[in-house]
Amino acid sequence: MKRILSLVLVCAMLLSLAAVSASAELTYAPGTVLRMATGYNNAKTGIAFDPETAGEGITLADGKTYNAGDLKPTWVEVENILNVKLENKYQGNSAANEFEYWKERLGEVDLISGTASKLSEYGEAGSLVNLAEYLDQMPSFKAYLEQNPIVRLSITGNTATGAIYFSPYFDGVNDIERMPLMRVDWVAKLLDGEGEFTAEASNTTTAPVYQPYMPTSGKIEIETATLDGTATEIVTKDYDAAGNIVAILNEKGSISGVEAVNLLREYIDKAYNGYYGTARSNLFIGQNAAWDADELVALLRCVVANPQTLNGTDSVQGLFSREDDNNQRRVDMFRFAGHLFGVRGLESRQDYLYIDTDGTLHDARQEAATYEALERMHALAEEGLISKAFMDMSAEKTQTYLENDLGFMHYDYNQTQTIFNATALQEGEKYMAVMVPVARWYDGTDANGVYMRFTESWRSVKTDGWGISKAGVEGDQDKLNAALALIDYAYSEKGQILMSYGPDAFIKTNDDGSYVTFLFNGKEMPVIADATYAELWEKANGNYTNYARMYLGSTLSFAKSQAFEYQCTHEVGKEGAGKISTAIGLGTIKHPELAITENGWYTSVPTVLPNTKTESDMINTYTELTSNGKFSSSKGGENIFVDLIVKGYTEEGLANAEEAAATVSGAWHGRQYLALKASAWQKLQAYYDSLK
Repeated sequence: MKRILSLVLVCAMLLSLAAVSASAELTYAPGTVLRMATGYNNAKTGIAFDPETAGEGITLADGKTYNAGDLKPTWVEVENILNVKLENKYQGNSAANEFEYWKERLGEVDLISGTASKLSEYGEAGSLVNLAEYLDQMPSFKAYLEQNPIVRLSITGNTATGAIYFSPYFDGVNDIERMPLMRVDWVAKLLDGEGEFTAEASNTTTAPVYQPYMPTSGKIEIETATLDGTATEIVTKDYDAAGNIVAILNEKGSISGVEAVNLLREYIDKAYNGYYGTARSNLFIGQNAAWDADELVALLRCVVANPQTLNGTDSVQGLFSREDDNNQRRVDMFRFAGHLFGVRGLESRQDYLYIDTDGTLHDARQEAATYEALERMHALAEEGLISKAFMDMSAEKTQTYLENDLGFMHYDYNQTQTIFNATALQEGEKYMAVMVPVARWYDGTDANGVYMRFTESWRSVKTDGWGISKAGVEGDQDKLNAALALIDYAYSEKGQILMSYGPDAFIKTNDDGSYVTFLFNGKEMPVIADATYAELWEKANGNYTNYARMYLGSTLSFAKSQAFEYQCTHEVGKEGAGKISTAIGLGTIKHPELAITENGWYTSVPTVLPNTKTESDMINTYTELTSNGKFSSSKGGENIFVDLIVKGYTEEGLANAEEAAATVSGAWHGRQYLALKASAWQKLQAYYDSLK
């Protein structure tokens, strides 16, 4: 009897396990239709070809011809792998505007693009599917979140329930994003060699406005990589021996470009006790670079005053932004200011927030140090060290600066900008990423701050994502399961390759059909096919991101690997990025962590904080602080930080740094905004502790 009972129990257990297994599978009818209101930013970067890109029919490297309205190769492959039918509903908008278009018509779509904050808000209101309820049926997505806990926190929409309302998008992850870029051949022309610098002609420097940021006496020590990148060493800046270069130049007043260069050369020799030898340019462009804001200002003065030597004309521009008439690019100027002058929050993952050493949340817009950094940038502008096009958008377009030898330096993405080495620059000319600057950062390890390199430009969850419309899939289990399966597949190993590279037809394979691979960040990753490489240059001038989005349909969302992009980077781009990567690996460039760190200062701010609907509605009433307010980073928006760089204090309530910070905190409701964000952050920390 006992044996029979045991067999009955075993059978019951097996039946129970089978039921659990069956319930865990995302099954759906073959050919289930998914209505996709999804894309990246415009009509050209959706899942289907737009008429302009397709023309009369476009043949790609896979040998197939695509017409307007046809799904792009990546999404044809999704249909084949998942056995679904995708219906393109994308209106060709930015994430924010696409969701705005559909928010009252969510029953007409199944998957939808949106900003992370808006998707979380509408998810909490019951309009989007809570993905967390289905994680056990989404093994790839679940594993990805378990491996990357800060990602889970960044997409948690409700700390009481652990709800997740969108799939995160990564444009690379846990890696540096933007970098300073310079015409390094110009730096070498001015600074390298025996004896004094000479030139047949030069301009004079402008009357000095900018004042020293770094010390004017004493010594400071900087940890840097060795020139060959194999180890670290300590480099000393000796201000007692050399003085501060800005103070030296300021005392001289307006001088010839030749004299300015020789004063900078002399300073480098003395301040570093001959460390850089006659290759003084390595202070800025070497693996062992140790430059700071004051040294950059001195270099900019030399560059702007010596166009005859550098480009053979009577004019050259110093700092510039990629597109002078695009606010989305102009904001890079104040992001760079944060790196120059040790200010957190100017390149935050969310608004202008950062976490302090004690784990509390801060808003850079409400801190005087932010405005003091912008005052310094305005001083550069007054000296003519920031481009005419940035200062006056009606002037010559920035886009021509590199191809016409008119611009020296900007802060941007390495791959897309170093392409100019192939498309615009001549032999011997070199536009390259250089080391991030040394600044005084208050990371809590020293009450007086620490002189070190730190970058806030660290890749994490982006501010856009895709959600599942509850009204769209409600009552249709096939649609729900198919939508969940699509998201889950995108985070599988194979899915991540598809969403970055496109289908296998665009990847180089061995005779047995396996991928040809190369080592990227310690992992074997596929090599793109020769035809793909040729096509991205033919159709997108070597810009991987544009090619992938416009033609392959990849990198529209989910996890984008940088491995494809790296292969498309110009050799000069690889050289500069390689030096920065080496420095990061050696620990001489510090950065935020995608984790809750012991020292909160190094914790990356989550891309989204789980405010309630009521709290979000309240935040949205603080119109000066919203995405369409006075601190916009959108293309057609306006940003007070940019205006301060250009014009200085001209707006009412912004007469100086202290008043500006107080105005944001008080009249513009910054104090209430921060309290609501801080409350959400505290709840998120408590939720994280509960997961341990």
